[in-house]
Amino acid sequence: MRDPRGLEGAEGAAYVVGWYRRGRNLIIGDIADEVARRVERAGSAVSGAFLEPTIRLGVTGLSRAGKTVFITSLVANLMNRARMGQLRAAAQGAIRAAYLQPQPDDTLPRFDYETHLAALTGPAPHWPDSTRAISELRLSLKVQPTGLVAGLRGPRTLHLDIVDYPGEWLLDLGLIEKDFAQWSRETLERLENRPQAEAFRAALSGADPAAKLDEPQAQALSAAFTGYLRAAREDGYSDCTPGRFLLPGDLAGSPVLTFAPLPPGEHGRGSLGREFARRYEAYKREVVKPFFRDHFARLDRQVVLVDALGAIHAGPQAVEDMRRAMGDILGAFRPGQNNFLSQIFLGRRIERILFAATKADHLHHSQHAKLTAIMEALLSDAKRRADYAGATTAALSIAGLRATTEDTVTHDGRALDVVRGVLLEDGRRAAFHPGHLPEDPAHLLTPARQGAPAWLDEDYAIMRFAPQPLSLKPGEGPPHIRLDRAAEFLIGDRL
Repeated sequence: MRDPRGLEGAEGAAYVVGWYRRGRNLIIGDIADEVARRVERAGSAVSGAFLEPTIRLGVTGLSRAGKTVFITSLVANLMNRARMGQLRAAAQGAIRAAYLQPQPDDTLPRFDYETHLAALTGPAPHWPDSTRAISELRLSLKVQPTGLVAGLRGPRTLHLDIVDYPGEWLLDLGLIEKDFAQWSRETLERLENRPQAEAFRAALSGADPAAKLDEPQAQALSAAFTGYLRAAREDGYSDCTPGRFLLPGDLAGSPVLTFAPLPPGEHGRGSLGREFARRYEAYKREVVKPFFRDHFARLDRQVVLVDALGAIHAGPQAVEDMRRAMGDILGAFRPGQNNFLSQIFLGRRIERILFAATKADHLHHSQHAKLTAIMEALLSDAKRRADYAGATTAALSIAGLRATTEDTVTHDGRALDVVRGVLLEDGRRAAFHPGHLPEDPAHLLTPARQGAPAWLDEDYAIMRFAPQPLSLKPGEGPPHIRLDRAAEFLIGDRL
């Protein structure tokens, strides 16, 4: 381009005018191109919304409930549907194809489906590693309408975006409506008689919340509290918040994860108590709220996996803790009067929530109905506790992967229903009977609510089984228990 400063008179003036017009036209052209691109993107989005609808399914779990196995087996069985007889669209042949596609969120890690499936179905099967952060996977289903409209409409595509996130993060939502004093009081009440908290109680007894902040002491208190949370989760307790203490990621060692509950009292400026309260509020602001704003509020359906058998084995206090946690979870799905939640939901609600008791393969099928009844009773109590009204809810007992076979043996002169499998600890094959679950769930829930230290009538055992080698026929996914019924409840109405 020529420099107009070297021109004089009419020639220079004409050049400047032409240069201005060309520049203006370039700018207007750029703007027009950008508008066109935006209109095209918007049109594609609108078209996609009508022609290729999407269901965002959240999957989370409480304390070793088996999220990774559930997601892996669900996807595998939707792609190979021979074992999905209770999913009507599969039974009727409406699902013509299922295939994985790139996920829509480029900033989220992809759920490592292929690696997890290889772990479960390879020649030396083993349980896959647990996911420790949020991840996503898109499964697209090509569906041919059936019935009267079958001949009028061609196949359509439904995208199922599965969002996997830790259950501890879900329970963190309950912190948003609590200040530090309330959270401290409730947490200290819960751990008062728990042996897992002995080291933390000892560390807390030597601390003065009103004294000037001493950072090494603050770190020691936080570490002791984190140790309690890990031990409680390991022993079957559900409400282990704040959840990022257990899964810190790149926040490990930061002040936002360096606090602990403290006894009530007046805490002046610069004191340990005042600083812990400030860090607690920062945790809610910088960790909890962004997760629910960016991910949780965008979900359409939700699965909450619960290791109910593990809690029953741990005793009445663990069952009561699980019941309270389920109430807190239901509260998370109903914004209520909280301004923050009302803003992030923007009128949206989760449409369906499934609470699923996992590891049903640890029981003979004759006891599955009892386990489901216990889950239904827990869900009913949780709904009352949360004053819940909103999404359709259901309870179910399932196994993402069946790791046992059933048998009946003679014990003390009577027939006893057992399951057989390979023990995870030493590889031995064993027959296992965990105890008889009660016909009436109140026989468990009443002593749990009353704070009983142990079950009076029966001890409930638990074993950890390894996955068994599989021989899958063409079209078969991994063997499961009621995964097809779970899928029917969660997405069947949209297929």
